[in-house]
Amino acid sequence: MSLKAWKILESTHLRRWLRLDQCELPDGKRLEAMVFEFHSWANILAVTKGGEAVLIKQYRHGVQDIMLEIPGGVVDDGEDPLEGVRRELLEETGYTASNIIAVGKFHPNPAIQTNTMYCFLALDAEKAADQNLDVGEEIDVHLVPLDELIAMIQRGEILHGLHVAAIFYALVHLDRIR
Repeated sequence: MSLKAWKILESTHLRRWLRLDQCELPDGKRLEAMVFEFHSWANILAVTKGGEAVLIKQYRHGVQDIMLEIPGGVVDDGEDPLEGVRRELLEETGYTASNIIAVGKFHPNPAIQTNTMYCFLALDAEKAADQNLDVGEEIDVHLVPLDELIAMIQRGEILHGLHVAAIFYALVHLDRIR
């Protein structure tokens, strides 16, 4: 069997970032497909000189709960993902690092989203400033031993799937997962 892309017959933007496509499938059948045209995102596992991971807690309205995560956010139009994640790390935590490594990338949900998630690892992160949060952000910073991250995920303390994936990429890079 030879897979083929769907043919888009018509696209309508229902919102600035929400598109409805009228598609023709390879077999000639028609289907409506919703697409979220999100910006790319970047997140970062920052590790201090003392071997602690810089984590954040913030409210996530979709699940109406406070989540433990790694810093990150939207990559602005025309912004390099490395610069975007460096900016997000500083804004959300006040930490910086001169040694930031790209450790992976993936599509968060390619069935309905257009964006890419870029994953980074920061080594020797240091507190350099106060937080500079966006409107609607309320973030607590938590330092935890790097060796605790896998157990925290297993216990369900870190539930954000995109962040679990980024932590995986970083720990593989650090040769802590085989």
